[in-house]
Amino acid sequence: MALIHSFESSGNWLFRYRGQVPVVLFAMAVPVIYFTDYSLISKEIAFTLTIVSVIIALLGFIIRAYAIGTTPKGTSGRNRSSQVAESLNVEGIYSILRHPLYVGNYLMWAGILIFTFNIYFIIIVSLLFWLYYERIMFTEERFLERKFGEVYLEWSKKVPAFIPAFTKYRNTSIPFSFKSILRREYSGVLATALGFAFVDLLRVYFISGKFEWNRLSVYILAATTLLALILRTLKHSNLLNEEGRS
Repeated sequence: MALIHSFESSGNWLFRYRGQVPVVLFAMAVPVIYFTDYSLISKEIAFTLTIVSVIIALLGFIIRAYAIGTTPKGTSGRNRSSQVAESLNVEGIYSILRHPLYVGNYLMWAGILIFTFNIYFIIIVSLLFWLYYERIMFTEERFLERKFGEVYLEWSKKVPAFIPAFTKYRNTSIPFSFKSILRREYSGVLATALGFAFVDLLRVYFISGKFEWNRLSVYILAATTLLALILRTLKHSNLLNEEGRS
């Protein structure tokens, strides 16, 4: 098998199972938190890192929300088993970035990584994230190249994959849809809240020897879970559906 076909095949496989990435990260975080010496981190530094981690995670959500809120049906879908694209979106955030959803994903998970207060974990997982999603992005781009041909090639030559080129921004002709965000992003927000609570509870347990449920992270997770259940119900009752949106 030629290397290009090997990359594409592995990318398709990784694409199908990308939903299992959070489980792997949770498992990796346990020994990291256990072996991190938190006595070396002052309260001031811990507070600063917590604020930074939350801001970065929120930035990731904002990027994803903007991408999802301004894309039509047939693009940026939650397709699981194969690539799907009815049209090529080159406006809005897609005029400065080819893969805004993956950038958003990384920033949301980077927030949780920073919250572990372990620089080695941040670096290692960041490298693994790049290796993992590089294959997926390669596979997606091969699919788009075959489907849209020269139109895609011209766009991809001008727009970077992962680092935004803000000077190339073009206004989107697609009206912003808050319903699309409510319908599609509650699971990602819930996973992020779960990640923060998981790290917080585990860290406190390893330091004190007991679980302390009276934590802000737990309250936020409970509120996020309730909101996710409400939005899931509304989604399945078709109250959040919109014509022309995924």
